[in-house]
Amino acid sequence: MSENRTPTAVLLHGWPVTSDHWRYLVPALEAGGITAVPITLPGLGTAPEPGVTDFRKAALADEVRARLTQEGVTRFAVIGHDWGATVGYLIAAQAPESVSALVVEEEILPGIDVEIPEAGRGYYPAWHGPFNRTPDLAEKLVPGREAAYYGTFLEQSAGPSGLSPDTLRAYIDAYSTPGVLDAGLAYYRTRSEDVDDIQALAAQPISTPVLAAGGRHAMGTAVAAGLATLATCVTPLVFEQSGHYPAEQEPDSVNLAIVQFLQRHS
Repeated sequence: MSENRTPTAVLLHGWPVTSDHWRYLVPALEAGGITAVPITLPGLGTAPEPGVTDFRKAALADEVRARLTQEGVTRFAVIGHDWGATVGYLIAAQAPESVSALVVEEEILPGIDVEIPEAGRGYYPAWHGPFNRTPDLAEKLVPGREAAYYGTFLEQSAGPSGLSPDTLRAYIDAYSTPGVLDAGLAYYRTRSEDVDDIQALAAQPISTPVLAAGGRHAMGTAVAAGLATLATCVTPLVFEQSGHYPAEQEPDSVNLAIVQFLQRHS
């Protein structure tokens, strides 16, 4: 691929979803003149390649940057959901000359202490982080019970509007494939390193324009509040009918907001 000359957006989804999370956004980006480049981080719905063992988010950011450089993508926006947003923030911090804009969808970065608002606290789970970080616990309890484990998280975190049964089944099936459980847990078990990396960057907030998008029935305004110490130009946005998956739950509103934001900052 030659050096990109049209606006490009790199899309990084989180846990426990797949690139299908972007099924409404990708065509909207393309219609807006923005080339969409969805990337699946190792283990997020598909087993990681052999030899991938470092799930520290700074290491994953390095890998994404190396891949984009190899493909000739040198100037781009990043749209990240959940863990993908942490990796996206680190890419912007590592390579500010390359990243034109950053969209953070439903993520509070590791080590950032902000409280989820009341509307979201009633839905967004608090159990999965400690459970996933406890050594050997999920490995013993989850195999054979993937529908209960992933399904419970997806249903709770989606809030009252939920996700469709077909979408739930597709995500559960993807995360039931061999190798995915262990990789997903590894994302949570690098927490101390991730916290160190994020806190080290807080002393020099990024100047990249950031759109901080939360779902009212999940992280809501906490997304922007958490980024306020990490970035100097943060635009807050809350989608009133969404839980943890605004790009799927309110696609028309999300698509319009993201396309307009990226067009302003291409």
